[in-house]
Amino acid sequence: MSAAPPPFPTPQEPVDHPELLQLGTALEDDEPCLRADAARNRARLLEAAGRLVAERGAEAVTMEAVAAEACVGKGTVFRRFGDRTGLLTALLDHSEKKFQAAFLGGPPPLGPGAPPVERLRAFGCAMLRRSADELELQLAAEPGASRRYVAPARRVLRHHMEMLLRQAVPEADCELLSHALMGQLDPALVHHLTRQRGLPLSRLEVAWTDLVDRVTGTGAPAETPPPHP
Repeated sequence: MSAAPPPFPTPQEPVDHPELLQLGTALEDDEPCLRADAARNRARLLEAAGRLVAERGAEAVTMEAVAAEACVGKGTVFRRFGDRTGLLTALLDHSEKKFQAAFLGGPPPLGPGAPPVERLRAFGCAMLRRSADELELQLAAEPGASRRYVAPARRVLRHHMEMLLRQAVPEADCELLSHALMGQLDPALVHHLTRQRGLPLSRLEVAWTDLVDRVTGTGAPAETPPPHP
C-alpha cells in the first residue's frame, strides 16, 4: 500500500523545509533501497517509456511495448511497476516532485511568502499550464474511480489547496471546497476545453483567477442593483 502523504502544517506553522512526496508504486514502497542493478533497470524502462511517449504518444505506452523497446521480458516491467498506471505514474514522478518543490518551498506567489489568495491564484494557473504541457501523459496515468481521490499526488495537491483556503476563508467548509476547486483543474476538463472546444489556456487561467476571487470574496464588489420599482 502506498504511504500516506506527509502531514501538512497548519496555517500557523511555516513550511521551512518541506518534505517532497515521491509518487512511486506500491512495489517500490516495499523496496526503499533498490539495488544498483534494479535501479539501473528501472531507469532503463522509464527511458524506453519516455521514448514511446515522445515518438508515438502516451497511448502507445503499454507494458508489452515498453518491454520490447527496452529489450527485456514483459514480466520485468510488471514486477517493477505493477501495471500500466504505475508505469505512467512513475513517468510523471520527476515533474510532480519539481511542482511540489515549487509550491511548498519555492519563491512566491506560488511558494510561501505571498498572501493565501495570491498563492491560490498562482497554484491553479501553474497546475493548468502543467496539465497543458503533459496532457496526454496525465490523462493516460489517471487512476480509476476507486483510486482517483486517494492517489498520493492528488492528495498532496488537494491538502495544499485546503491549507490555503483555511487561511483565506476559515469560516468555509474548506475540505469540500478544495475538492470543488480541484475539479476546475482536472486534466480531463482541461483536455475537453482546450483540445475539444479549442479554448485558449489563457481563458482558463482568467476563469480560475475569477473563481478564486469569488470564492474568497476578494474580487471587485458587485454593483448593487437598483431597487425594484
